[in-house]
Formats: sequence, C-alpha cells, structure tokens
Amino acid sequence: MPTNILGISAFYHDSAACLVQDGHITAAAQEERFTRLKHDPNFPARAMEFCLERGGISIEDLDYVAFYDKPRLKFNRIWETYLAFAPRGAVRFANSLPLWLTQKLHPKRTLDQALGGRYSKPYVYLEHHESHAASAFFPSPFDEAAVLTLDGVGEWSTTSLGMGRGNRLELICELRFPHSLGLLYTAFTYYCGFKANSGEYKLMGLAPYGEPKYADKIYAHLLDLKQDGSFRMDMDFFAYCYEDVMTSAKFDALFGGPARVPESRLSQREMDLAASVQVVTEEIMLRTARHAHKVTGSNNLVLAGGVALNCVGNGKVLREGPFENVWIQPAAGDAGGALGAALFVWHQLLDNERKPNGGDMQTATLLGPTFCADKTRAFLDAEGANYQEYDDEDALVERIADIIASQKVVGHMRGAMEFGPRALGNRSILGDPRSTEMQSVMNLKIKFRESFRPFAPSVLRDQVDQYFEMRPNEDSPYMLLVAPVKEEHRKQVGSDGVSGLDKLHQIRSTLPAITHVDYSARVQTVDERHGRYHKLIRKFHDKTGCPALINTSFNVRGEPIVCTPQDAYRCFMATGMDALVIDDFILLKEDQPEAAQHEIDEQLAKFELD
Repeated sequence: MPTNILGISAFYHDSAACLVQDGHITAAAQEERFTRLKHDPNFPARAMEFCLERGGISIEDLDYVAFYDKPRLKFNRIWETYLAFAPRGAVRFANSLPLWLTQKLHPKRTLDQALGGRYSKPYVYLEHHESHAASAFFPSPFDEAAVLTLDGVGEWSTTSLGMGRGNRLELICELRFPHSLGLLYTAFTYYCGFKANSGEYKLMGLAPYGEPKYADKIYAHLLDLKQDGSFRMDMDFFAYCYEDVMTSAKFDALFGGPARVPESRLSQREMDLAASVQVVTEEIMLRTARHAHKVTGSNNLVLAGGVALNCVGNGKVLREGPFENVWIQPAAGDAGGALGAALFVWHQLLDNERKPNGGDMQTATLLGPTFCADKTRAFLDAEGANYQEYDDEDALVERIADIIASQKVVGHMRGAMEFGPRALGNRSILGDPRSTEMQSVMNLKIKFRESFRPFAPSVLRDQVDQYFEMRPNEDSPYMLLVAPVKEEHRKQVGSDGVSGLDKLHQIRSTLPAITHVDYSARVQTVDERHGRYHKLIRKFHDKTGCPALINTSFNVRGEPIVCTPQDAYRCFMATGMDALVIDDFILLKEDQPEAAQHEIDEQLAKFELD
C-alpha cells in the first residue's frame, strides 16, 4: 500500500485538495469547480472526494493530512493587528470572532468533522509560505533553486526567500505584514473599481492602456523601497488593517478623488493607476529576484504565491533578471498550498528522495476529473442535443481545426481538468488568432466581460521563438509568462488622437486577437505533453500556416471554469459559442433544438452589457 498524503487548503480563499501517493501527484482540484461558487473558501469536501476516488482509496487509507497554514498563528496576527489599531476595527473584529471560535481556531476539530471522524492519523500544519515554497520547488524541474513566494499575507509573512536542494527546503528571510506587495496591488485593484482578491488580473490587463504617471507618487508617498526589494508601506494611506476596504481617505486625496464605482465607465485615471502600480510591482519583483540570486547563487528560480500569477512581472524577471531558468507553480495562489503541503510531508518530513528528470513533475497540471463517454452520451441524449461522435481522433482533430479556421468559436472540453486558475486546452474556449474581430466577439458575446481584456495564445513550442521574443523551444506550458511579439510580426499604428480603450481597435500584429496594446502576449507553449490539444494546433498550423490558437478559459464572467459535461453544455447554450467539443463529441450550435431561443438570450445579454 502506498503512503497516502492528502493536502488541504481551506477557509480563506480558493479551497482545494491534493492527493500525493508515494511522492506522485495523483490528483488535485479546487472546490469551486464542483460547487460552482467562484473562489469557494469552504472545506473542499467534493474536491477531496474526487482525489480519494482517483487514488482508489478511502479516508481510512490516508497516512497524513497536511494543512496549508497555521490558523492559530494567523489568529495571533489578526489579534495583534486589532490591538495596534484599536478602537478602529472593533466591529470588524467582533464580526469575525464567531467563525474563528467555532471553526478556524480549532483546526483539528474542524478537520475531524470534515473527515467524518474516520481519520485517526497525524495532522501536519505548515506555515502558509512554507506551503507556497514547497509547491514551487518540489514539483519543479530543478535539483536546486532559489525560492521566492510573494502574496497578500499568510500568518505574518507576505514575501519569503529560500533555497531548495534535493529534497530539502529552507526559508531564509521574509517580509512581514502589513507590508505586502500583494496587498499593495490589491489596494489599487480595489481603488480602480475591481473586486479585491479576485480582480487583480483585470488590473494587469488594463495597465497597457495607461501611462505610469503615478509611479513617482507611489514611491514618494506609499513605499520606502530598498535595493534588495524589501519595503515599508505608509499605513496612513491604507485601511485594510482595520476596515473591510483597502484604502483610506488619504489615499483618495493623493490620487485625486474617491475609488471608482464598480461597473462604472473606466477613465484614463484608472488606466494610468493600473500602469503605475504594475511598473512598481515589476520593479519590486526584479529587485527581489536579484537579491535572491545574490543570496543563493543559484541559476534557477521558482515562484509561488498570488503575485506569481502576475505574468507580466514574471516575464520581466525572466528576461531582465539574473536567473537562467524560471519555473512558476501553475496553481500559485492558495489552492496550490494544498499541493505544497502534501509534497512537503513526503520530501521534507519523511525524507524521501526527489529525482528531477529534466521536466517538472506536475504532468502539465492535468490533475482534475475526467468523464467517460457513456455518461456523456447519456447526458446529451437526455438533453435532446444533436451531436456527432467520432471514433477516429485524426478525423475529429481535422474537423475541429476546420471549424476554428472558419472563424468560429469552439468550447473545448477534453480529458482531465486543469489544476490552477488557467485553462490550458482541456477546459478552454478556442478561436482563430488571425481574426481582427475575435477579441471583441469573444469578450462580449461569449465571456460577457470587459472588452479591454486580452486573450492568450497557445502556440506550438517548437515555433514559439518565431512569433515571440523567447528562446527556441522555451517552455511556458502554464501561461504564466508574458513576452513581446517579434518585430517582424508587428504592425505599426498611429498614435495621434488615440488613447485609452480606443487602442483596442488598432491592428498590431499578424496575430491581432492575441496581441495586447503594448505588443505583448501571455504565452502558453504546447507540446506532446498536452496530447490531443497539441495535435489540434499542429493540424491548424498545417491548414493555415498559423501555429497558434486563442485560448481562454471555458467559463463566463463570475463563474468558475467548467468541470463536467453538464457545465460545458450549459455554458455553450448560454453564450455565442458556435461549437462544443466534449471529448469525442462535437455539437454545432445551429443544430441544437434551442438555438433560436439562444439567439434571443444572446441579444438580451448584449443589451445588458451595453
């Protein structure tokens, strides 16, 4: 019987479960995918159930349960913060106490209840940034690497620097709350009218529409930044220590007025603020990386924590930093803490050998549920759906490539669901990147989201350096690096009188649908590890000469990425997608019995967006 270790992240943001069996990552998934509640913070009961089922074990077969942080140490920070700012924050603190006293402060009791009283072996509690660091280093392709974790806050730590060698991980130094790069970025996210701890990627996408006009103010008033990347924040400008808002009246005064009202029209101010905090974030990431290189002497860097999802900053660290190689945990946020906690127990506590083999050990992060053809067929038949089922994969791939090449949008569900926030081909919406209209069409008619949001390309890895300023065969399988489009593929545009969101309508490259307004793209490289998805892009390349597809997550605004065939079909019928692929089944919208009603619903949705 293998040693079975269940990793759990829960109770704060994006709960998840992960099963490690004899050091192999058997399964991992976020709870939100099953409950359909975005960033579900509750105990990941359904994700755990899936992991155990995939591993062929029951709760009684578990040898260790590893929890991704130390709740009591976190409560100490909350208590000390309250005392430091009291009486401000009294109501907020009092409102949080019942949940702490009944659930969070007694993790063993809570976990015992969640596991149905069927688990009697050890619990292991890691510090939050230990879990992040373990998730970054242990699955990485490196025998040794510098380790950086950057996020909002764990217990006390907000940034940590460490070193991984073999099967050992050591954290060397840290930055502590309330001084936090993640919280600084979230403060600007909130101030620009996006949801804190959820809309940071929107701010990153908005930044290229603006100019960093406020960067000097950030350095002069908000931060005391040191050469090693450490900093102190002037807390007079921030309110997150004692209120459920991020910024204070002093912050408002510094930047010319109150925060943008959510969903209201974006102004140039928000674009310039986004550009400014993005530039500052990149500078802090670069300084921190340079310091990590100086301290560790390693040529390899691994990253985790929510800030490691800032793919623009990651790209800058790789291109301008001192490290030859950078690997980023694809589930860099709290969900990945479940994976890190389980691997920490296997390698560090149980002292099991770790054998990097040149590639990462996360199997393209395809760690979620799969669905059998019989159940999918039965579901589609029950819905009265019209479909074609293929028993020849080559014919199926050719048909999908033809649909995409005819400027149609395809929902693509195939095999195991991805672990982490990025859809990487198995739960993706796909389109033709050569189209000049596809970005707006997919944003408004399918994703129902802001028109400025960029789309990412999935590109054949052996072609990546032909289109993007990346090294030949450079690996970016998890869509966590932004790179410039190569000069020979760019189209120059006039700048006279064009500003803000008007830039969206300018054609900037031979792949306009995936080229952002600053001539960049968030690149996912695809190779044989991605199975049929790799075959599909290769076939599209053969037909069109283009080695890339638009790849965006298979969901609509406000919902998690789809998990099941039922989720995929519902999303397909509720949006302007032209075709749906579920494993070996293809459905065309025009053939569906409810297509006419769908057209009415689509127009209503567009009306509401306008």
